[in-house]
Amino acid sequence: MSAYLPSLADTMIRRAAARVFALISLAFLAACDLPVPGVGGGNSGQQIDPSAPVQVALLVPGGTGQAEFDAIAASLENAARMAMADLNGAELNLRVYNTARNPAQASQMAAAALADGAQIILGPLDAESANAVGLVAGPANVNVLAFSNNTAVAGGNVFVLGNTFGNISDRLVDYAGRQGITQYMIAHQDDLAGAVGRDAIATSIRSAGGSVVGIEAYPFNQAGIFERSPAIAAAAQGNGAQAVFTTDNVAGGLPILATSLVQSGLDTSRTPLIGLTRWDTTPQARDLPGLQNGLFAIGDAGREAAFRNRYETTYGNRPHPLASIAYDGIAAIGALAASGDRNALTRGSLTRAAGFAGATGPFRLRPDGSNQRALAIATIVNNEITILEAAPRAFGTGGS
Repeated sequence: MSAYLPSLADTMIRRAAARVFALISLAFLAACDLPVPGVGGGNSGQQIDPSAPVQVALLVPGGTGQAEFDAIAASLENAARMAMADLNGAELNLRVYNTARNPAQASQMAAAALADGAQIILGPLDAESANAVGLVAGPANVNVLAFSNNTAVAGGNVFVLGNTFGNISDRLVDYAGRQGITQYMIAHQDDLAGAVGRDAIATSIRSAGGSVVGIEAYPFNQAGIFERSPAIAAAAQGNGAQAVFTTDNVAGGLPILATSLVQSGLDTSRTPLIGLTRWDTTPQARDLPGLQNGLFAIGDAGREAAFRNRYETTYGNRPHPLASIAYDGIAAIGALAASGDRNALTRGSLTRAAGFAGATGPFRLRPDGSNQRALAIATIVNNEITILEAAPRAFGTGGS
């Protein structure tokens, strides 16, 4: 075994089990079987007075009593205020409300925000809370830009700002297809995030005309990954997979999976791994043989660095990975308000084809409540991150 695995594997699995929903996959908490806000496909949203400040409610996960979520709340608010300083020709009045990551409290805070005159709501963080807020805001004809990336709660008056699995998999499948890869094995951890990721990947592959030649799940623990890896490697080779698309992350089971697949006989120089999550978040991942020459997606690296550096200069600490989403929400609201259009906060304006300039690159909201974000394609070559295809600088006026 690699010396890397015994020293970090158990720690990574335990940490990921505790934090996965608090970071990238917060969006999937209690997302199933919820009553999605039913505003429908009309042009929902408040009209504004172009001569008056736009009233924006920011719902953050403060008040839990947990330092981690208080830090996330502070980072989201800081980024939102940083975006307000960048507005050109728009005036926003921002009020902050703590949800304590509790759907009932989120509903109460949404009601309080509406009573305070909120014309649009930015946040909250969790999918269940976003759904609850949408149900409160819908009858008031107020749109919600949630920090979630879970499209299960998108629709009606709720838009999700988080980078969705579908957006990531669409980008990766598009690039891989142009390199001649059309036959995929999907390997996913046996949990909710893994299942949602699996479905997003499969949809992207089939929509692009590719084939899913096999789907393999593994338990979310070290022993389970070791046990399942030989079968995954054998299935990939036996079914003619040109790539193995994974859902796991480098703070979770991916380092173990990548190493174990190679040890089980998978030749990743011929059948590379493709990752639904970012591989550049821990330096150790770059040293894994199983991730060399694989594919993953990131935002515009230059813009990400500029945002991070400016945040650190302004506030004296590093932004939480989700902070840029709060910046983007304010950037979108401000750009629309600056147009002077009374319908700036309506569905028709929020879903404009050109999208918005975000902290890490362009993004746009879709009529179904999901979003599209411009992403770069990256790989690891000789233990270094290499950009294979830069993120687009802007969206066209069409639907692609």
